[in-house]
Amino acid sequence: MSSTAPTAPDAAPDQAVLAASRLPRRFRPARLLAAVRRRRAGVTVALLFVALAGWLTHGLWPDPAARVLALNPEDQALYEWFLAVDSRALLGDFDLLTGRLNAPDGVNLMTNTTVIALGVLLAPVTLLFGAPVTFALLAMANLAGTAVAWYLLFTRVLRARRLAAALGAALCGFGPGMVSQTNSHLHMTAQWLVPVIVWLVVRLLRAADPAGSADGPDSRRVVSSAVGLAAAVSAQVFIGEEVLFLCAVTLLVMAVTHAVADRNLARRALPGFAGGMMLAAGLALLVLAWPLWFQFAGPQGVSDGMFSPHYFSADLRSWWTVSPLSVAGDDGAARLTTGPAEYNTFLGLPLLLVAAAGALWLGRRPLVVACVVGTLVTGALSLGPRVIIDGERTAVPGPYALLSGLPVVDGALPMRFALAVLPLVATLLVLAVDRALRGTGRARRLVPAAVGMALLPLLPMPLPTAERPPLPEFITGGHWRRCVEPGGVLVPVPLATPKEPWPMRWATAADAAFGMPEGFFIGPYGRNGTAAMGTYQQPTSALLAEVGRHGGQPVIDDGQRRQAAEDADFWGASCVALAVDTPHADSLRGTLEQLYGPATRIADVWTWRV
Repeated sequence: MSSTAPTAPDAAPDQAVLAASRLPRRFRPARLLAAVRRRRAGVTVALLFVALAGWLTHGLWPDPAARVLALNPEDQALYEWFLAVDSRALLGDFDLLTGRLNAPDGVNLMTNTTVIALGVLLAPVTLLFGAPVTFALLAMANLAGTAVAWYLLFTRVLRARRLAAALGAALCGFGPGMVSQTNSHLHMTAQWLVPVIVWLVVRLLRAADPAGSADGPDSRRVVSSAVGLAAAVSAQVFIGEEVLFLCAVTLLVMAVTHAVADRNLARRALPGFAGGMMLAAGLALLVLAWPLWFQFAGPQGVSDGMFSPHYFSADLRSWWTVSPLSVAGDDGAARLTTGPAEYNTFLGLPLLLVAAAGALWLGRRPLVVACVVGTLVTGALSLGPRVIIDGERTAVPGPYALLSGLPVVDGALPMRFALAVLPLVATLLVLAVDRALRGTGRARRLVPAAVGMALLPLLPMPLPTAERPPLPEFITGGHWRRCVEPGGVLVPVPLATPKEPWPMRWATAADAAFGMPEGFFIGPYGRNGTAAMGTYQQPTSALLAEVGRHGGQPVIDDGQRRQAAEDADFWGASCVALAVDTPHADSLRGTLEQLYGPATRIADVWTWRV
């Protein structure tokens, strides 16, 4: 019998298959379900990172205005003032040279780590809820955001399995260096643009590779990658230049190493890649030329670093020691670094051994070789000009001695090169765990378990917090306006200094609506105009600081009265203010009355119009 056409019931499945095949690929049910599952997993990982960041900073959250990071309260006062000044951009009252501190000379915001982009972005939060809330939000968001960004890079660019990517991203966002830098160094923990920069560089390289497409290099993707890279680099300059510098050095080392390890790729892609990088550099320079000139050569700008590389060098022993801020840490290890905000190298021996074993197991893949060389170079640079072992400075020179004194380079602290090691080691772990998960042997269970066990001692503990003294009602109630006009200069007694910046909290609580003399900042007050912390004390501020430290009642002569008037004129001051609960308040009040006459009490502050 000859074949006949199929009946309707038999034809229906064929028609369904045909109809499904005509759907765009992204609308096919199987792909949709897979995409939902992927996004659900990614959202879950992101929420876990946010929860961990919230737990680490939870000591600030009951009342950010009344709580402070106990291990570095001075820098927290500084950054909250930065955020208050940055927020004034929303009010149309912002300049890269601000007169709201160090009156009358002002402060160059580009020379200082003022996180301008973050401060402007979160200006509504600052103006509505106060700079302490913005600070607490950024302290948490920088940790979680950095981890999420690296997770996306590992899953999208390396195509790593989710478990592998999550372990690596957790190390990037919550490693010892990141957690310790969260002690008030917002410019160092805001690293969530670094994975974006890395992605754009990789995208540019792939687009420039003729072997990546049958049509040769993709010029449109080269251009779009270069434009995106210029935008990301420009934004990072206004967040944290030191992080950008560390990223650039690390990528340069990796690029050279990768080119040596894969010469064929280098020969194919170099023309297009170099062209794209030149385009990115040119576009970024158009945006950054004036701000960078202002930073280094503008008013109150400095062109050198002020921190000694010999002092801020990593102790070799600290590399195999666990951070005191981790669950398995030892408080005695604190002597191996300069302070609790610089536990950058404390990775612990288990992690170092597992990372080394993973690199050997992965073999001589170009990316693996580049990560290993990058780790060795940045780790060696962290040791500074002279190698230190267990607190003893040796005569052995470190690789950093080759860079010391070079322009720009001396602005980066040697021990912070170790921060670049975190994502490099994390990448090795991601590649190792991903390879194991794709296999079927014992390594499928052994490798992830080994990585997990190596990371477990580094699990961070919540950052210690403490209460801070309440601000005077004179500030919180807005009574300061009876003493100084907005935009004028208020002189708190004693004046703010780099070691005791607490009076800057007055200006912070008032959204930096008034200026103050002297203070905590970086300016050109070192020898021959080099960088220094703070400025010269005027004779009157030095006198008041001495009384504030020791009390007593100095006898003021006519010369000191004339000097006090001259200093007030120099500052452009409208009002001098002394809180009634200031230590040695009676001595300070007596001194001020000899200098400026009888006091007027406004709320809980004694004031003098000058």
